[in-house]
Amino acid sequence: MNTKIKSIIVCSIMALFIFGFSALCIFMPKPEFLDSERREPEKLPALTLENIMKDGKDYGTSFMKLFDDKYTPDNFPFREAFRKIKAFIGTYVFAQRDKDGVFIADGYATEMQEQINKDSIDHAANKLQFIYDKYLKDKGITPYVSIIPDKAYFLAEKNGYLSMNYDQFITEMLAGVDFAKYINIKDSLTIENYYNSDTHWRQETLTDIAGLLINGMGGNYDSKYTVNTLDNPFYGVYAGRAPKPLDPETIYYLTNDNMQNIIVTDYQNGGKQTTLYDMEKAYGKDPYDMFLGGELSKITIENPNAKTDKELIVFRDSFGRSILPLMAEDYAKITVIDIRYQIPQILLNGVEFENADVLFLYSTLVLNNSFELR
Repeated sequence: MNTKIKSIIVCSIMALFIFGFSALCIFMPKPEFLDSERREPEKLPALTLENIMKDGKDYGTSFMKLFDDKYTPDNFPFREAFRKIKAFIGTYVFAQRDKDGVFIADGYATEMQEQINKDSIDHAANKLQFIYDKYLKDKGITPYVSIIPDKAYFLAEKNGYLSMNYDQFITEMLAGVDFAKYINIKDSLTIENYYNSDTHWRQETLTDIAGLLINGMGGNYDSKYTVNTLDNPFYGVYAGRAPKPLDPETIYYLTNDNMQNIIVTDYQNGGKQTTLYDMEKAYGKDPYDMFLGGELSKITIENPNAKTDKELIVFRDSFGRSILPLMAEDYAKITVIDIRYQIPQILLNGVEFENADVLFLYSTLVLNNSFELR
């Protein structure tokens, strides 16, 4: 075979590859949801004269920048297959110990948390200070605060990965909220409290932690539950980001007779009545959203058969969704607030603090990246 024929063959193959993938990019149906990352793909940016002409400091919002960096990676043909091939080669050929900061140790996938973000801690503390000063201080209410460590606390250092100093992190955070009483749950948690492929903790393992929180606020926790199995496989947030494929997990959720009469009201959606476990969302894109209906800015949990007539007001992130159902037996009403989605002045409109315990329950993941708190 002469050189000319070889060149023709090579050029033909390259042309087929380039134009073939270009045609697939144009005509192949775009994904509606990225299951492995539990998010919607980026949409095609608007094509206008203004964003075509952007350059310099504005280039980051230009059409080509958004198209290249956002839209194309999310809508590339056979994206998930290529991601798996890349992860396999990186792990088993090049012996990479992590993939974009995500690693697997002791069978659990998590993300390295290397640096304490002091600005983020200060931001979070200022937000909680505002709530205390505006709503609690004049009423003589001392709130409680509890901090949930992410999985890297249990896995990173002992497996040779970079890790931030969690004791220092908590010390600095508590110094910023010295008006609150600390309930230490960190020392009672283990890696077994968490899902293998997700950031969150497993509800069926949290009864002792719920007891620590309630007892720490002066209550007397003593509850028994039935363990129920959700027959829908659960792939956590790290399932599509880990260095190698992860097996699906099972979600378990706890019930008892007392829970049957609990009323949950969703104020984000006009006062809609719902339940502790949203079974429609249990079979949706993210089954963890079954716990208290997912990411909602304000709900109340009312229990007519509660052990006390006290109320609890909780400021929380997504970790709170799975543990709060276990605390509902001890409070006639729990008001659940998430200030990542709405400012507290709006969410706390109409909330009564008298005869109420107040708890700030946040994970290190949110506190170390707290600029979403409003």
